[in-house]
Amino acid sequence: MDEGVGRTALMVAAARAVEAGRPDALARDTYAEHFVRASASSADWPVHPDQVPGGDADPLWGRLGRFFALRTRVFDDFLLDRAAAGTRQAVILGAGLDSRAYRLAWPPGCAVFEIDRAEVLAFKRTVLDALGAVPPVQRHALAADMRQAWTERLIAAGFDPEAPTSWVAEGLLPYLPPTAERALIDTVVAHSAAGSALAYEVKHVEKPAADAAADYPLHTVVRERIGVDLSALFNREPRPDSAAGLTARGWTTTIRTPFDFTRQYGRGPLPQNNDTLAANRWIFASAPAGH
Repeated sequence: MDEGVGRTALMVAAARAVEAGRPDALARDTYAEHFVRASASSADWPVHPDQVPGGDADPLWGRLGRFFALRTRVFDDFLLDRAAAGTRQAVILGAGLDSRAYRLAWPPGCAVFEIDRAEVLAFKRTVLDALGAVPPVQRHALAADMRQAWTERLIAAGFDPEAPTSWVAEGLLPYLPPTAERALIDTVVAHSAAGSALAYEVKHVEKPAADAAADYPLHTVVRERIGVDLSALFNREPRPDSAAGLTARGWTTTIRTPFDFTRQYGRGPLPQNNDTLAANRWIFASAPAGH
């Protein structure tokens, strides 16, 4: 749980914990600090704004932390808006240590399917069970590698491919090779009834892998302070234009930047020079009516 992408999940959880203590919090995840404290490798990380020297000016727990909080809020709103419109089935791909099934105000009758690696889900279950946490929805946690087949397990858990679904892939695709990204999008399309929608994040890699000297300053800070090498974790192969592929299949797609939402919500990161966050795009796609 403390290596690779698992460690990034702890980093995002710490960012959510810090955000929850801000008076102007974009999202409040009261479970996040318990995940951080439960792992030996992150037990001394900050979980409250008072523990962050420099506050929002700190590049890691300030600026990057607010980015993660902003992303959490945006994808929270997507799921709640879809649920309010009548969608009662949500699938969170690469769920990590997010606690949406527990903390969001879901309407009655909703089912939330969380898919991630077995060790991540086991750690998550241990922490939440110790807290006595009970989700207000039907929650199904499915262990799977997102680079391999997982739909049979999803259907066996009660997923209905004939019902509208809200799909979320938050902070997942940038780690996957292009073939896995294409396969994941294809799978979502194949299992999306009319009324379904997908929200996901992509990252346009602009620097070649060999250009280590030109690494983003924020990546350097994260690597030196908490040992997470984002440059090594992100897949640097040429990325497919999955949004264009969805549009070609009749889906309605909208592409936004994080900074669009910073301006919408009135808080969050703004552009900087040589900024890794400038490469992030959040894509929102809706299935055609006759799909």
